[in-house]
Amino acid sequence: MVPTERTQTGLRVEKNLLKVLKGLAEYLDMSLGDLVEGITLHAFEGRAPFSDETLGKIAQLKSVYGLTLTADDAHKLVDR
Repeated sequence: MVPTERTQTGLRVEKNLLKVLKGLAEYLDMSLGDLVEGITLHAFEGRAPFSDETLGKIAQLKSVYGLTLTADDAHKLVDR
């Protein structure tokens, strides 16, 4: 374990993306914060954060929650 100091944040995230993230965190038995930290740390090093099995679960969750956004949509989202 690595000791760290965490800060509470008011992060705004697209509704269906958040549902998928929460579902994935539940599936992986971790907190949403731990999941986001892991994804981010992997991305900072150019490493893929998920196994093929986990990517399959993500695909299922995307279908269940109607998430159609892709990486191509990043930085193009606007509030309704």
